[in-house]
Amino acid sequence: MVGQTAGAKWFARINALFLIGLALLCVAPLIHIAAVSFSSSSAVMAGWVKFWPVEFTLQSYKFVLTRGEIWSSMGVTVQRVILGSALNLLITLLVAYPLSKESTLFKARTSYAWIFFFTMLFSGGLIPWYMVIRQAGLLDSIWALVLPGAVPVFNIVLLLNFFRQLPKEMEEAAFMDGAGHWTILWRIFVPVSMPAMATITLFALVWHWNSWFDGLILMNRPEHYPLQSYLQTVIMQRDMTFIQHLTRAELMTVSDRTIKAAQILIATLPIVLIYPFLQKFFVKGIVIGSVKG
Repeated sequence: MVGQTAGAKWFARINALFLIGLALLCVAPLIHIAAVSFSSSSAVMAGWVKFWPVEFTLQSYKFVLTRGEIWSSMGVTVQRVILGSALNLLITLLVAYPLSKESTLFKARTSYAWIFFFTMLFSGGLIPWYMVIRQAGLLDSIWALVLPGAVPVFNIVLLLNFFRQLPKEMEEAAFMDGAGHWTILWRIFVPVSMPAMATITLFALVWHWNSWFDGLILMNRPEHYPLQSYLQTVIMQRDMTFIQHLTRAELMTVSDRTIKAAQILIATLPIVLIYPFLQKFFVKGIVIGSVKG
């Protein structure tokens, strides 16, 4: 770059190489999983597969995609992501808007803000959490996966700080024109807050997609497991029942490891494909929303 000293140029190059190496280190496990999923069983068992498929085959994916369990768990996860993310976004908006007001306009603002912040530091524990969900009659239903996490406090803090950055003149002009709080929220605050909303939407999508523990605890039947809970049971338990349905030739290309790798890649791919579309808003939203307390 123009005006840079030789030392600054070398520092930029070394820094870039370091960050590239760090990124490759983070991606390496996923590349290995992908290579295993596209390799034959014999190559995987021999330890030949590192970061490139050996004896390329799609048999593991053909086998996985013909099993009903992964499709039913995928359906539960998609339903959870849609309902949960929409509910998270709606509640975040409705809570962040009043909490973003000055204490002169909303006198109880500080008290409510501390109540929400308290829940970020302390929780009732796993057993009371489970008992409340059970007493509410939510066990073994999609609402057990959606309602307990319906109020994401971190997202609320992020969005209310973003709202507080907005010029007060916009809200004052709207009041002068006769607009109420609902009109101001949906017609002014929401359209100009797309970076922050994209950020919290991404947080909600990733959280709901990756959650697995609550599915194991709150679902009584395996067919109601979300995708990540299903994968956890598959990976932690050695399931060899699929051998009964394979021919000798298929056993040369498919094994327990290749099938697990294929399932992991299928579960990872959707969220990896969604992220680039929201990534351009991500940094701007999280930085602007965290400047002001």
